[in-house]
Amino acid sequence: MVLLIHHSASPFSRKIRIQMSEKKVLFVLKEEEPWNLSQDVYKLNPAGTLPIFLYDGNFISGNYAISEYLEEFIKEIRLYPEDIKQRAETRRIIEWFDVKFYDEVYKKIVFEKIYKRFSSGSAPDSKTLKVGLNNLNYHLEYVDWLAEKNNYLSGESFSLADVTAAAHLSIIDYLGDIPWDNYKNAKLWYSKIKSRPSFKDILKDTIRGILPSKHYANLDF
Repeated sequence: MVLLIHHSASPFSRKIRIQMSEKKVLFVLKEEEPWNLSQDVYKLNPAGTLPIFLYDGNFISGNYAISEYLEEFIKEIRLYPEDIKQRAETRRIIEWFDVKFYDEVYKKIVFEKIYKRFSSGSAPDSKTLKVGLNNLNYHLEYVDWLAEKNNYLSGESFSLADVTAAAHLSIIDYLGDIPWDNYKNAKLWYSKIKSRPSFKDILKDTIRGILPSKHYANLDF
């Protein structure tokens, strides 16, 4: 049995969940709160970060390690293109979201609205939120350009680049902070991703004490 220790507001956990669903891996989820991690998490991963992937008594921790393992172990369903240049482009976009978007947008919006609320009970800092929302528009412009240029973000085929981008954006969308109508190509691309069977459980996610935006689970939004 595969067990994934995760948190629903983590883009890295969402990324691995979507990837496993695309690869038809059956798994069970165990929810952990990043601001109140159990000692079990530190025993499995001294870094104290999620997600953690457990199977047959073995475990893998870390977003990239789990993702690469899944791609190498389940070769029948590929989420990287065959062409070496396209694979490089896919990895570039993955890094864009996992590093740049995470630092410039996720930390400034999700940390302020969710993590601070539950870890310290403090209100979001309005200046930090404003910076995050401004940065979000810059990133949406880039997604809009990629979606206009290609069928999917890194080329003509669905890949882990789309999984990664959608995993990050879905949490911001849960909070209702994405002005989709200003970015028609990005909206059309995201609609395609939302319609995939692998995304249905993501759209059922709830974050304790915070209701999702009204359009969050709608495929036609």
